[in-house]
Amino acid sequence: MGRLAQRVKASMGRYRLVWLVILAGLILLLLPTGEKEGEAREETEQTQSAFDLAATEARLSQALSKIHGAGEVTVVLTVANGPRQILAENVDRDGSQGEEKTETVVLSRGSGSQETVTVQEIYPRYQGALLVCAGGDDPTVRLQLTEAMSALTGLGADKISISQGK
Repeated sequence: MGRLAQRVKASMGRYRLVWLVILAGLILLLLPTGEKEGEAREETEQTQSAFDLAATEARLSQALSKIHGAGEVTVVLTVANGPRQILAENVDRDGSQGEEKTETVVLSRGSGSQETVTVQEIYPRYQGALLVCAGGDDPTVRLQLTEAMSALTGLGADKISISQGK
């Protein structure tokens, strides 16, 4: 053991630069790099499921229940279509023959994972809303609920139905 320590000390003087390069390499290997795979997947899942109809209905129910005289409000929404994404595309045009070749842009991440490039996300368009609440027979409460739902969803008054509940 003593001889090994002496040899290392002797080589430190001669091969100082080599030892520094090895030490720098070891430090670089121990440094964290980028994001972890789990975090990347979790972030991707969150962006893909950004629109949740049940959660939207729950948030609206909670907010509308705070209107004076409404009582507990249950909200049911209908949507015209599901959420969609518009993906980035490369278009190659051949001028002489008038042909087009379209390819979806894909980003390659380390360790073989790939993901598409989203240009725009289109959320569903609301078709109609049903509100059921204890104060549904009071015209003032009905007007306040209709105005609130119209402001929050963009629906006209003719697409919002308010009924008195139990």
